[in-house]
Amino acid sequence: MIELIPAIDIIDGKCVRLSQGDYASKKIYSQSPLNMAKTFADHGIHRLHVVDLDGAKSNHIVNYKALEQITTQTSLVVDFGGGLKSDEDLRIAFDCGAQMITGGSIAVKDPITFSRWIATYGAEKIILGADVKDKKIAVTGWLEDSGQDLEPFLQRYIHEGITQCICTDIAHDGMLQGPSIDLYRELLAVHPDLHLIASGGVSSAADIRRLEEAHLPAVIFGKAFYEGRISLKELEQLAIR
Repeated sequence: MIELIPAIDIIDGKCVRLSQGDYASKKIYSQSPLNMAKTFADHGIHRLHVVDLDGAKSNHIVNYKALEQITTQTSLVVDFGGGLKSDEDLRIAFDCGAQMITGGSIAVKDPITFSRWIATYGAEKIILGADVKDKKIAVTGWLEDSGQDLEPFLQRYIHEGITQCICTDIAHDGMLQGPSIDLYRELLAVHPDLHLIASGGVSSAADIRRLEEAHLPAVIFGKAFYEGRISLKELEQLAIR
């Protein structure tokens, strides 16, 4: 069964969503990330993907208090990303209760540090973030094209021990037009043992089922839920099968 991982993206301590990573497209869905997290937990969800969008833009952790509230007041397993660039950022994230962190820009811009994190904390704690546009890796909250191709980027870190990867197709993210199933199938064909987490474009419960049929082990979704395209009842049915 595919693992359901709702996303809570945070700006100014509020739960928001962007379209294609564009900060100008910000829409606020809740003043309280904690209350949103509790809603998910009450309907069968066990894991949460929390993104510090302020951190992603400013290159250091910002919304760690919201992370701490979620981890101390719910039983959700939380992976946390956005702006983690230093050992101190990582320490704060783990001290605030994150069970895993996601590194994307850091894996591109400072591979020595990211590789050290993998070696120090282990693959069960460090998730590779591969945010792609036309199969090129994007960084800094998707504001910058790194010029690196997806496949060698992925291959490098699998070789270094990474077992989990969140792959987001930026062209699909927040657009509610369906996920990049063909891209995920290509990646799984080459890396069948990779715990590949689909992200971006999910528009309905049917999209989640399509990803499950394509043998994706997990999916991150956000806007489809916040816009009412996936109901709490559907979420519960998908979570407790």
